[in-house]
Formats: sequence, structure tokens, C-alpha cells
Amino acid sequence: MAEFTMPSLGADMDEGTLTEWLVRSGDHVHRGDPVAVVETAKSTIEVECFYTGIVTDLLVEPGTTVPVGTPLALIGSSERARPTRHAPKNDKPAEPAAPEHLREPSSSPLASVPAPVPSAAQLPAHTEAGPLARHLAERSGVDLGGLHGSGPGGRVTRADVEHAAAARPGTAPSRARATPFARRLATELGVDLATVTGTGRDSAIRSSDVRRAVPGPSPAPAAPAGPVAPSDTRPPEDRTAAMRQAIAGLMSRANRDIPHYYLSTTVDMAAASDWLREHNRRSPVGERLLPAALLLKAAALGAREVPDLNGFWTEDHFTAADGVHLGVAVSLRGGGLVAPTLHHADTLSLPQLMTALKDLVNRARTGRLRGSEVSGATITVTNLGDQGMESVFGVIHPPQVALVGFGRVVHRPWAVDGLLGVRPVVTATLSADHRATDGVVGARYLAAVTRLLQNPEHV
Repeated sequence: MAEFTMPSLGADMDEGTLTEWLVRSGDHVHRGDPVAVVETAKSTIEVECFYTGIVTDLLVEPGTTVPVGTPLALIGSSERARPTRHAPKNDKPAEPAAPEHLREPSSSPLASVPAPVPSAAQLPAHTEAGPLARHLAERSGVDLGGLHGSGPGGRVTRADVEHAAAARPGTAPSRARATPFARRLATELGVDLATVTGTGRDSAIRSSDVRRAVPGPSPAPAAPAGPVAPSDTRPPEDRTAAMRQAIAGLMSRANRDIPHYYLSTTVDMAAASDWLREHNRRSPVGERLLPAALLLKAAALGAREVPDLNGFWTEDHFTAADGVHLGVAVSLRGGGLVAPTLHHADTLSLPQLMTALKDLVNRARTGRLRGSEVSGATITVTNLGDQGMESVFGVIHPPQVALVGFGRVVHRPWAVDGLLGVRPVVTATLSADHRATDGVVGARYLAAVTRLLQNPEHV
């Protein structure tokens, strides 16, 4: 039995709010599948599962804020959760063991026979159902004793309860199936769920489906039948303030604990500009590159050449990373910023990196990042060139030991081979941790970045 816990999605995260389950009890999940949506002070993130197996119990209801490391769900192995083919007549199929305080009463051979149970609060001991299914049954007035469970070992799932509630005599037609977070988002964005096509399990509407349906005015959605995350009624400026407070807390600790040193250099971008112009002239529109792709690739290759800046400072020593994973600072439309990760950026071709960057920025600004994309960065790059800034000196994001900054490409008088002319140049900066390196190492890194940008055909 494995525990799916509230993950740490950054050094500044102490707790998170579970806003949406993307799975139900009885669902089969694979390692890497998104299973829940978690809201932090900085963003809303789809969190992937680290195990393969059967979801046996959902322990936390949507809308609950819990500390990092808190168990959110129990996941059993596929083999153990599968009913035994030749089980003795009076034995129930083997299921993964749950913690003592979460164990359900034992079932009997009579479990399939409906029993006269007046309410979900007075369920017979033989009914197999998880806490969310029981809660939904009680709210909906469904008798669990009369249900045939579709989950492992005949376990009653949430879907079973919802179908039973919809089939009750006199029940109004069921409203659109949607996750709690999708309903909340639809209310905030003015989307009518009746017009949205769901892509989740059993055609349930997910948050991504709602975002694709924007814009469109709609009436407020009907009251949900199951547990729903309470809506965040704070105005956007308050949510932005909370994000800035979280960022400020982390940066304050970084400034206090990390002995920064700073370096900068000006890079002649004439060769890079000519190369990009020629590449884009010969390429289809979808494969054209922005200067940002070339800057990021040079930063990644430079980190591979100078690995002392690519890694983490933990427990009073530096540990080099096993790959170059660029954290890319992205400003959000409502204010604040996040730094999602481009994994193995040094191994991506420029077109691949450009595509990955566009996708990452788009999903960062629409709240569709995954947990693996907001953690694991080994060095961060920030670029304020599009804001008109010529240079930026950033604060290191712990436990990383370096941050690279690029400004706007500007035209300046520049001497080449003794002749003065006007050339495009960019200022590259480095903020580094003096505990891990010194100025000589930092200078070597910026020299590598300069060489790469001046020889773009080798990037």
C-alpha cells in the first residue's frame, strides 16, 4: 500500500489546498498520471502520481488545506487489488490493507442482497464504500446497501452513488458531470457547463475543458450533489498579493542565507541576429525561432560546460545535478510570476526548445502546469528584455546556486577589429552563491555563454 501525499512544489511551499480530484476510488492509475489539482500561494497545479496501482481510498476532500507530506490517497498494487478468481465461497476478494482508522467493516456473502437500510448514516457492516462515496450517499439519500459496486471486490464507488441518485424516481435530469474545481472555475470565467464537452473519465468536465470554452456568459451552475471545494471569493488583487507574499518570503530567506555575488557582460549579438534571420527565412511559420530560444539554449549549454553552477546547495555542501533543467521565470497576466522547468534543456534542439517554451508559458498563464514542471530546476533564467530592461540581477531560488539574467537586445556603438560600428548587443548577468563557487567560475560560465551566442550554428 502506497500513500499519495501532498507534494512539495517549491522551496517556498509549506502547505497546499486540494481543489480537485481527477480520479475516484477504484480507478487504475499509472506513474505520471495527473490525479489531483493543488492550489498553492503562487499557482494552481496538476499533480502527478508517483505509483502505478488502484486508488483504494481518497482521504482528503476538495477544499481542504493540508501541510506538505499529508497523505491524500491510498494506492494499492494492481495485483493485490484485483479480485481472486478462485476465492473460497465464503471469502471476500483480497484487497490492499488500509490504516486501522480507515478500514471498512468486513463484507459477507450476503452483501449483494439489498438490505432495508433507512439512511446512509445507518449502513450495514457489509457495505464496502470509501468515505467520499458514503458522504455523497448520505447527501443524496441513496441507500448503499442496495447498490452493486463496480469497484475492486464489489466496492461501491462515487460513480455508483451518482448513477443511483440520478436514477431515483422523481429525480430531475442529471446536470453536467464536472469536477468540483471545474465548477468553481466555470463560475469565475462565466462558462455554461451545459455547453462544455468533458474529456475526463466517464466524460466528466475538467478544468482544462472549461478554459477551452472561454469566453461565454452563463447562468450560475446548479448546486453540486457531492463535496465541493469552497469558492475562493477573494478579488484577483488579493490573490496576487498572496502570491507576492509567498515570493517575498522565499526571496527574503534567500537574501539572508545565500551570500550572493554578481557578474555581468555585454555580448555582441550580430552573428546570432543574422543566423536567426536566415533560419526564420527558410523555415515554416510554425518552426520560426525567437531570440529567447537561443538565449535559453546558450544558458543551458553553458551550465553543462560549467557544472559547478548547475545543482543544489543542501546540508552545507554542493551537489551537482544529473541534467540541466532550466527554470524559466514567467510573468502571469494577473500579476506575480512562476518559474516552471524545461527539463534536459541542453539536449533539446532549438525548434524543440522553442515549442516547449511556448507550451510551458501558455500553460503557466492558464493555470495548467503539472507538479513535475514546477520542481527540479537546477538553474533559473530570467529575461526582462520584452519589458524594455537592459539588464537584470536576480535573487537565487534556493536550493539552486545560480540565476542567469538577460536584458533587451539593443543597438550600441561597438568596435570590431579596430573599426567602430553599430551592433546589436545584449547584457548577460549572473547571480551566484559564494558558498558553492567564486567569481572565477562565474566568469567562466559567462564566457561560455558569450562564445555560444557568437557561434549560433553550434548551439
